[in-house]
Amino acid sequence: MIQEPFYRSLEHWCGIRPDLPVMIDGDQAITYRELNTRSNQLAQALAIHGVKADDIIVARTHNCLEWAVISQAAGKLDARLLVQNWRLTPDETKHILKDSGAVAFICDDPDLSAIAPALESTHLKVKVAVNGSAKGFEPFNDLLVEEAPERIARRNPPLVVYTSGTTGFPKGVEMRRSLPPLASEHPQPSPEDGASLVNMPVHHASGPNQIWNAMAAGRQVVLVRKFDAEDTLKLIEKHKITHWSGVPTMYKRIAALPQSTIRKYDLSSLKAITIGAAPCAWPLKEWILDTFGEILSEGYGSTETGMVTNMPAKYQRKKPGSSGLPVSGVEIEIRNDDGAILQPGEVGELWVRTPGAIKNYLNAPKLSEKTLDERGFFNVEDKGYLDEDGFLFLTDRSKDMIISGGVNIYPAEIESALLEHPAILDAAVLGAPNEDFGEEVWAFMELKAEAKVSKEELFQHCQEKLASYKIPRKFEFVDELPRNTMGKILKRQLRDPLWAGKDKKI
Repeated sequence: MIQEPFYRSLEHWCGIRPDLPVMIDGDQAITYRELNTRSNQLAQALAIHGVKADDIIVARTHNCLEWAVISQAAGKLDARLLVQNWRLTPDETKHILKDSGAVAFICDDPDLSAIAPALESTHLKVKVAVNGSAKGFEPFNDLLVEEAPERIARRNPPLVVYTSGTTGFPKGVEMRRSLPPLASEHPQPSPEDGASLVNMPVHHASGPNQIWNAMAAGRQVVLVRKFDAEDTLKLIEKHKITHWSGVPTMYKRIAALPQSTIRKYDLSSLKAITIGAAPCAWPLKEWILDTFGEILSEGYGSTETGMVTNMPAKYQRKKPGSSGLPVSGVEIEIRNDDGAILQPGEVGELWVRTPGAIKNYLNAPKLSEKTLDERGFFNVEDKGYLDEDGFLFLTDRSKDMIISGGVNIYPAEIESALLEHPAILDAAVLGAPNEDFGEEVWAFMELKAEAKVSKEELFQHCQEKLASYKIPRKFEFVDELPRNTMGKILKRQLRDPLWAGKDKKI
């Protein structure tokens, strides 16, 4: 076993600043020394239960200190960490456990009786409950009582994430993670002053990577279990947050607050904020820049490919609407339906070749040529174009495209136009069945608090922004659009009732 910590690891920082808090969860905190000790204890307990290198440990938790202990213990065992959404049903959970072959399951479900049946007839060697107790579950804290040998992690654990499963059961993606250099190969770094606010869930790739990146930099991590717009501003002021990353919905919620509320808080500590995980209309980006300053960057990627592009803050106003330039080691091709590479400015399918692209889903056959070609380019099922300077502009998801009377219509363009109306908080545009044209455009909208707007007014607004065939034929107001825990709108929940009983869904 390796006896030297990797560069900027927990063990590395523990030797430099052992008694400083590394992570805060509400009124609880944990120091570098405590986190290292507890993760050693958990690693030892899991090893006694038969967990070994390359095994899969499932963490089904909220953003909490226990998750940090679990992830570090997985790294010390050189095991893989499967992060699972705590909202998944027992049937979905059982599928993931069987499909992945996971051997350890750790959860903070308040009602263990609901999830327990899903754990039967699986490969599990140990089941651990963070909260409460139940037959067959080991209490989490009981595993952290004995002295344990110091284990040195080779890296953060490879992350296994299951896709949201818009069709059929979700599929597992093992995100590639190369071995980092050893600490001795670099001069001793100085930890960054500052703190990262993490309210992206740890069951998504973004949350864990935000935590690990902040820890690698020596920054403090402030965990948030549930997003609230004003609470976010309070936490930024209280903890002097320097780094924060959110999805568009989070920023929209903050933008919907009264300006007097936003101005109450000192946000001057912020050095860098990021937006990602879902398309972001330029009017919202512009508001963020005007409100927080020229510190906004954007990341674009996918679970299957890793990061594809980055849009640095300095280019936001120069290239409005762009998702940025390819990150190091990434190549992008825009292709037409026949596979020919298109010229700058021409919209087509986005294919990317990245160091992190998967070749197959977990425990599944190699991907087909329609998804991963022989040159290693992955079809991310997005539409877009590259400009003359190589900046990527996304226009839509291929699967969201509406075909009406043989004309391709991209919902993102219509949603962007709707969001320019001052009464609209968020919008989801999709195709509804039409006997003559196949599909017609419908818009579902969530209004800002106390805002009012008529459907006739929205129609006139769209007439000024869009070609006639793109204007929604129906406007529907909803109290709240359906979203997953990442804030992505679940269009399927809106679309499926419209197509019920139809032989075809397009």
